[in-house]
Amino acid sequence: MERSLTMELVRVTEAAAIASARWMGFGKKDEADGAATEAMRKVFDTIPMRGTVVIGEGEMDEAPMLYIGERLGLGYMPELDVAVDPLEGTNIVAKGLWNALSVVAVADRGCLLHAPDMYMDKIAVGPKAVGLVDLDAPVVDNLKAVARATGKDMDDLVAVVLDRPRHAKLIEEIRNAGARIKLIPDGDVAAAIHTGFPDTGVDILFGSGGAPEGVLAAVALKCLGGEILGRLMPENEEQVQRCLKMGISDPNKVLRMDDLVKGDDAIFAATGVTDGELLKGVRYQGNLAKTHSVVMRAKTGTVRFMEGTHRLEKKPNLVL
Repeated sequence: MERSLTMELVRVTEAAAIASARWMGFGKKDEADGAATEAMRKVFDTIPMRGTVVIGEGEMDEAPMLYIGERLGLGYMPELDVAVDPLEGTNIVAKGLWNALSVVAVADRGCLLHAPDMYMDKIAVGPKAVGLVDLDAPVVDNLKAVARATGKDMDDLVAVVLDRPRHAKLIEEIRNAGARIKLIPDGDVAAAIHTGFPDTGVDILFGSGGAPEGVLAAVALKCLGGEILGRLMPENEEQVQRCLKMGISDPNKVLRMDDLVKGDDAIFAATGVTDGELLKGVRYQGNLAKTHSVVMRAKTGTVRFMEGTHRLEKKPNLVL
């Protein structure tokens, strides 16, 4: 995969972030998602690549989407699997909360899991705890393993969990173990990525969230040297059949890093839409927009943070 593709992907996430951030706080999540999606699609179609969307967005909430199977790019040069979430955190933007992102990941053709749009049970950790957590282990054992790996006391650990009724027992177990919890309203891609950066203060992610988001997080954590484990959670026979149709022969299998993203030739890019622990959100100043992005490449382990200043009158591809 060409090294120059990293900059092209940042252009994609910047465009989606600038377009969607205009909707922050208006309570209109679908409009924000639609703006991000259209801007992302237009910039993708200027990139020299033959991309196929294998992880799309919007099926679960019927929002605008870059659909699975859609072709992206100019139609030549590398053949790539593309995973997208033009606006990871539609409710976050609608309410003006933290950690909304525009996210893209790519890998060589056939290397990303074609995750069906359903829930996935997940556990994610940073580089120090790789190989030490187990999706089937008791919560307290996983917390103790991370504490030992990071050299922290139990009451210094921070676990991040989506604030959902289904996680009530999980939350109780974490508290009983003595660890602290950061409950988030949405956005578990950002939360999983945070485990790979010590300065975010997040040590481990627990709980169930979207399976497509699990694949996006896996690409980022592969770049960072971290780890995410997942297990699909089909809720009925229709969802089981969807797994089989997408090539997942055993929906109950624990999915490891190489199941989620094969090899190491993968790139992840994200731009902040609203402020978060890792990235600042979009700032508008008259005809200027300022963005803050991260782009990572698994093959080299390189992580770059980038700030951009954009003259909006010169951005015909944006949908504002």
